[in-house]
Amino acid sequence: MKTLVTGASGFVGSAVVRQLLEVGHDVRALLRPQSDRRNIDGLTLEVVTGDLTDRSSLERAMVGCEALFHVAADYRMWIPNPDYTYQTNVKGTGDLMRAAGSVGVKRIVYTSSVATLGLTPNGSAANEDTPAMLADMIGHYKRSKFLAEEEVRWLVENEGLPVVIVNPSTPIGPRDIKPTPTGRIIVDASNGRMPAYVDTGLNLVHVDDVATGHLLAFERGKIGERYILGGRNMLLKEILATIADITGQRPPKIRLPHSLVMPVAYISQAWARVTQGGEPRVTVDGVRLSKKYMFFSTEKAKRELGFSPRPVEEALQEAISWFRENGYCH
Repeated sequence: MKTLVTGASGFVGSAVVRQLLEVGHDVRALLRPQSDRRNIDGLTLEVVTGDLTDRSSLERAMVGCEALFHVAADYRMWIPNPDYTYQTNVKGTGDLMRAAGSVGVKRIVYTSSVATLGLTPNGSAANEDTPAMLADMIGHYKRSKFLAEEEVRWLVENEGLPVVIVNPSTPIGPRDIKPTPTGRIIVDASNGRMPAYVDTGLNLVHVDDVATGHLLAFERGKIGERYILGGRNMLLKEILATIADITGQRPPKIRLPHSLVMPVAYISQAWARVTQGGEPRVTVDGVRLSKKYMFFSTEKAKRELGFSPRPVEEALQEAISWFRENGYCH
């Protein structure tokens, strides 16, 4: 089966590509000209060049494909020009889905995010049905992903697109070459550069389990449904303690109030804007998000897809080992 994968060289996308190749898919990877291809070096696949902001390139990429995994997104907590985020994540998703529909693609898996889901007032685990509105979304990334998922749902309901939606939580593991914001936490903690923490919580999952969840959604998911692909809910304090245990260090003891971190975020963003030095390490939206426990339930994916994530300690160990082997930490 000829299968198009967007974002195929990225952290999650490259893991999805590996899973698809293992079960015999004929993979076509849609990559931007400037994409870092290290994650797919040596894999047997077809590479086509395009961009989510270039509709004609999406239409060309879809020709001859029977399946689509749309993994690509502009995942940045801060960007000088947020219009690009919406052009990529919202309009690009709609254009790609319509291109898939025009060539009669039989099955689509759309990679959304738990960022689009509601959170519970008491910090307990949210699920696929926890209500959320656009006004609840903090930052341009979350807003763009919320709008993109709404677009996908409209196309399923009104144009009959055969889409299953997956909502990964916070993936960790090998091949996090950027690294992601959570990967940076792991690197900094492993290098002893995280003397303090804020009171927040995340749901961690191995990136390869997220990829397996994509394949399960493709094979068993119901059209129009969404499935949380997550692992274990953990306080940041617990995550750092686990990293310290793996690396033989002492975990941080100092808890910083969010009000102390917020001015640092504003300064960091201002400096990034002035120097054009890329994404700041601390962002205002990131601090605002950290005030909530981002805990989620994976019971629906377990029940309907047979999803079964591995222990988070194994995921953290593999992430640390990969970062060490590739020179990110000692």
